[in-house]
Amino acid sequence: MDKYNKNVKRKRRHIKIRKKLSGTPSLPRLCVFRSSKNIYAQLIDDINGNTIVSASTLDKDFNGVGSNKEAARIVGRNIAKKALDKSITNVVFDRNGYLYHGRISELADGAREAGLQF
Repeated sequence: MDKYNKNVKRKRRHIKIRKKLSGTPSLPRLCVFRSSKNIYAQLIDDINGNTIVSASTLDKDFNGVGSNKEAARIVGRNIAKKALDKSITNVVFDRNGYLYHGRISELADGAREAGLQF
């Protein structure tokens, strides 16, 4: 199985997930994107089409390697802190078609540690 087929399958899974999940201003969607070198997370209000807050390993306040589990946990904590600053405590987790394993689960655990509930 080559990388192209894996990405096509992931996108199909993401479409199935998105049919069931939607973010609102009071309950935004925590969407995660994982590349080979970085990890990104953002809280999205799907009704208005706005990104409320975002965090990634490319932020200026992030130091370290962006492609490991520790980085994913730090990004999860950062997104949770930014969300709590905007008085958002509950979110819907959108794993974007990725398996809930490795960096994706570490990001979710970091966000839960910092105070987000999902």
